[in-house]
Amino acid sequence: MDLNLHHRQAQQVLKQRNALAIAVLVLIVLLVATFSVASTREREVVLMPIGRQSFTLSSKGVSRDYLEMVTRDTALLALNRSPESLQYWMKSLLEIAEPQSRGALKVSLLKIYQEQAGSQISQFFTPDWMEVHPDSLVSEIGGTVHTMAANKEVSVQHRTFRFAWSYNGISLKLRSFGAIVKAEPKS
Repeated sequence: MDLNLHHRQAQQVLKQRNALAIAVLVLIVLLVATFSVASTREREVVLMPIGRQSFTLSSKGVSRDYLEMVTRDTALLALNRSPESLQYWMKSLLEIAEPQSRGALKVSLLKIYQEQAGSQISQFFTPDWMEVHPDSLVSEIGGTVHTMAANKEVSVQHRTFRFAWSYNGISLKLRSFGAIVKAEPKS
């Protein structure tokens, strides 16, 4: 009689173990299915409106309006600087740069930082046109660069700047930027 009782209890424990194993397998299959759907599914993030309209980021690509807004803000950050804001200026540009480009960008920014630190030279940019190419992730912006020494304006130049971007997932990062130098005609 004792043997029958132990046998029934063992059978009950085996049934519970088997049911638990099946439940674990079903959960693992569901988890794998969820991850595969999430990784292949298009992702979107809706951004709060800070411009004239709402923006949606998608894993498909960058919208023209979003690239225009980011170019405008990055150009103003990159081209407006004073000796007092150099540390913030450099840190902010490096934060929006893609990881592969940070080293080269930091070298370029450090040259400007060392030239301008401790001086009274400031620069500000007034944009007057912009062109964006979402397919190639390139944007150009033109405007006037004003250079000030203390309170006196020492230089006013109309320049064009090109920004190259990289887009991974739903993250737009700065790859490079610089002035476009027009070739002078040969005489």
